[in-house]
Amino acid sequence: MLLNSFLQYIQYEKRYSAHTVQSYKTDLKQFAQFIKEQYDLGEYIEVQSTELRSWVVNLLQAGLAPSSIHRKISSLKSFYKFLRQRGHIKHDPLLNVYLPKKGERLPTVVEESRMDNLFERVKFPEGFEGLRDRLLIDLLYSTGMRRSELITLTWEDVDYANHSLRIRGKGNKMRIVPLLIPLEKFLLDYQSHFQEIFPEIDHPYVLVTDRGKVMYPKFVYNKVKKYLSTITTATKRGPHVLRHSFATHLSNHGAELNAIKDLLGHSSLASTQIYTHTSIENLKKVYAKAHPKAKKK
Repeated sequence: MLLNSFLQYIQYEKRYSAHTVQSYKTDLKQFAQFIKEQYDLGEYIEVQSTELRSWVVNLLQAGLAPSSIHRKISSLKSFYKFLRQRGHIKHDPLLNVYLPKKGERLPTVVEESRMDNLFERVKFPEGFEGLRDRLLIDLLYSTGMRRSELITLTWEDVDYANHSLRIRGKGNKMRIVPLLIPLEKFLLDYQSHFQEIFPEIDHPYVLVTDRGKVMYPKFVYNKVKKYLSTITTATKRGPHVLRHSFATHLSNHGAELNAIKDLLGHSSLASTQIYTHTSIENLKKVYAKAHPKAKKK
């Protein structure tokens, strides 16, 4: 079956995460149901631009946000590119399919002063749990790594000699990020406790649950939300907020966009550009509060 072949391709050859594979599967099955019900088409290869444009309209009428529609069409683009490469089709049904304009949304960011408060004033639990929780937050904020990258970080990825970390990104791409001296010292302290509490652990991962098991996505999310809730009332308080904060604070202090791109593991500057916009928005707020003419308005 073409769908199963595609899903195996993105999972094993492209090395997409399980979450991404599931999203593609959901989008493609939803589209298959639509063309079956509306046009009595049972095969993806029979689809033309007309059916795709009709689906976009259908999604809009259902109240789906433009950003969600873009994501679903992105899934179809990858799928039909796969079909062309494998010789199943010769045409691209996505030609002449126009998408609704996405509204630009700035990422949720925690202010620098609030992050300082988190590390300086928030009380972490005693013992190993507190060390682990603080390191979890610090690694996300100080390196900008993704939640999945944090979970798969191993002791072999820690290079104390060169003060750096090796991070496995999307598509199993590797990147090197600096390991700040304060974080490195804290990591050494954590490692000492780790080896004392779990001397015979059977996996190589740095961060573990209270019982020494490999962490899972919900565990990380709950920990981040718990501590961010002590310093911010923002609606979004997950791990990605720390990644956004990392990049935005670098941009605010003059870091070059290319450097931020490399640290985040982005494949192109287009994904990193949003942090420049965030910095500009911060400057606008400062201007509005401080400039005499702005005040008069």
